[in-house]
Amino acid sequence: MKKILIIILILVVLSIIGYFCYIQFFDAQNEQQEKIPTQTISGIIYESSDSSITIKDLNGIEYIFNLENSNNDVFIGDDINIEYEGTLLGNNETENVKVVNIILEDSKNRVPIDWNDNGIFSKYYVDAYQKLNTMTLEEKVGQLFLVRVPEGNQIEAIKQYNFGGYILFGRDTQNETKESFTSKIQSYQDNSKIPMIIAVDEEGGTVVRISSNPNLRNERFPSPQELYQEGGYDKIASTTVEMSELLSSIGINVNLAPVADVSTDPNDFIYERSFGKDANETSKFVETVIKTSKDYDVSYVLKHFPGYGNNKDTHTGISIDERSLEQFETVDFLPFKAGIEEGVEAILVSHNIISQVEANTPASLSSAMHNILRDELNFTGIAMTDDLDMGAIKYYVEGSPVVKAILAGNDMIILTDYEQAYEDVLNALNDGTLTEELINHSVFRVLAWKYYKGLL
Repeated sequence: MKKILIIILILVVLSIIGYFCYIQFFDAQNEQQEKIPTQTISGIIYESSDSSITIKDLNGIEYIFNLENSNNDVFIGDDINIEYEGTLLGNNETENVKVVNIILEDSKNRVPIDWNDNGIFSKYYVDAYQKLNTMTLEEKVGQLFLVRVPEGNQIEAIKQYNFGGYILFGRDTQNETKESFTSKIQSYQDNSKIPMIIAVDEEGGTVVRISSNPNLRNERFPSPQELYQEGGYDKIASTTVEMSELLSSIGINVNLAPVADVSTDPNDFIYERSFGKDANETSKFVETVIKTSKDYDVSYVLKHFPGYGNNKDTHTGISIDERSLEQFETVDFLPFKAGIEEGVEAILVSHNIISQVEANTPASLSSAMHNILRDELNFTGIAMTDDLDMGAIKYYVEGSPVVKAILAGNDMIILTDYEQAYEDVLNALNDGTLTEELINHSVFRVLAWKYYKGLL
């Protein structure tokens, strides 16, 4: 009897153990069936914020991942693998998936952290950085120069110096038909390793480098003041469309306009070229031009930062502005702020000396003035000088103005004497006055601009 009880007890224990094993097995099976499989996607980070990253995979498809609950230390340019649960759509909206893990594969393409400003060209920072890393120092220096088209050896100069761009003047359109002029501009691009900025001053009114040629347009574009009188802001917009289409059809991709200077006094040097109204109306004028231009291939450039006011012509001599910084902040800066908010890509800085910011230094060569443009007005695009061969610079600045311009924070330098400027920059790099890192940052912006514009 005792043996029978022991046997029964053993059977009961074994049954209980078997039952629990059976339950655990099926629980594990059910859990495995319900678990969402983890998948992996590889790509490069093209955009980054505190809450999300955008990656581009090998097929060029972009995916946006929410990272609000992630502590991963990743940056623009990183090659990464993302493990996730769910289904990707790749429709330029945040993916409705769960990010399980992020694995950093390589950081060779990582854009320097202090260059990642989430600026207007930031979507193209990785492309720009990769391109930058393939260039020689001499090629980088050339990209800083927006050169007045030489009278001779135009193609040879492009091949030798790798200019960032050419700027056209009235003499370049003389005796040209639209077909011949378009062909000439295309020859510049065909002979450049990196597509060029082809710029012109087509403001309307007294400054019209293209429409002054009757072969290119039947009549000159009217000034902004004349356009407003004729049809208000609608006329400003429609003329911006016509101007953009004409310039683009010729091969010009940058217009050094509009004039954003505030001037209401007909006695001011800049008045005739300005909108001729107060800061608020001038701001609306700038907004109209920049907003309208965004639908076309031609980029517009605001000038002349920080604002001409009632100062004299810097083409022939120095101009010292004694106004307070407060007056600039409450008046002259407003049209530039308006343009920045509308996504203006480049701003041209004047040679006026703003004594309350940096005495004895033209704004174009003033690091303090460029800091205001970057830090206070939050401009992330291209800062470029007015022509460094103008009288205000040529006769009143000691040393190399192009070196001073780069040190001040300009990304592109407008000039005529490119041979001397090129030599000055290389000498400054050799003696340590300039660093390659400083050159790299400016060229990086120029390249990002060209990607943004679809030139690269």
